[in-house]
Amino acid sequence: MVLKKKHVSSGPIAEKQFWDTTDKNNNMLIPWYLMAAYAYYEQDDPILEDTTFDKMAKKLKENWNEVEHMHKHLLNTDMLEAGTYIGDYPNFVKGAVSDIRNNC
Repeated sequence: MVLKKKHVSSGPIAEKQFWDTTDKNNNMLIPWYLMAAYAYYEQDDPILEDTTFDKMAKKLKENWNEVEHMHKHLLNTDMLEAGTYIGDYPNFVKGAVSDIRNNC
């Protein structure tokens, strides 16, 4: 019988990774928003604290016109205002969330 290791929430580790990445580059708010939404809405296991997600949405909305990212078209300011994501998640998002969880 093989026992699977129980998943431990990656919140605190993801918090540090998030701030380290986005403090240096507002463009990285796009992938982090998508990853955090996927973890929260699809996996029901957040990688960021709710307050961090809210701050991220606010910062992204404030910098919307300056932010450039290949997946920006997946988001809009209404989603940021509501703090949600409506759409399909790219495979990179799923893989990145998995990587975050595996590196905890």
